[in-house]
Amino acid sequence: MRHYTRIRDLREDADLTQTQIAEKLSMHKTTYTNYEQGKREPPFEFIIHLAEFHQVSIDYIAGFTNNPERHFKK
Repeated sequence: MRHYTRIRDLREDADLTQTQIAEKLSMHKTTYTNYEQGKREPPFEFIIHLAEFHQVSIDYIAGFTNNPERHFKK
């Protein structure tokens, strides 16, 4: 299972607790915590939602790039 360390980094950069971000993303804290700690593989829909929330690219969350900028803007 892949561990997405940027999920935690983005939350901390936004000065949010796990509870706060789980509420903002309309999910249970335990589910969010499991994704952040790598205990569960986050579904693609969650990664998309997280990228939109933080205004970063999916590639940045996955660690494929160090550039958080999105190339496609809605």
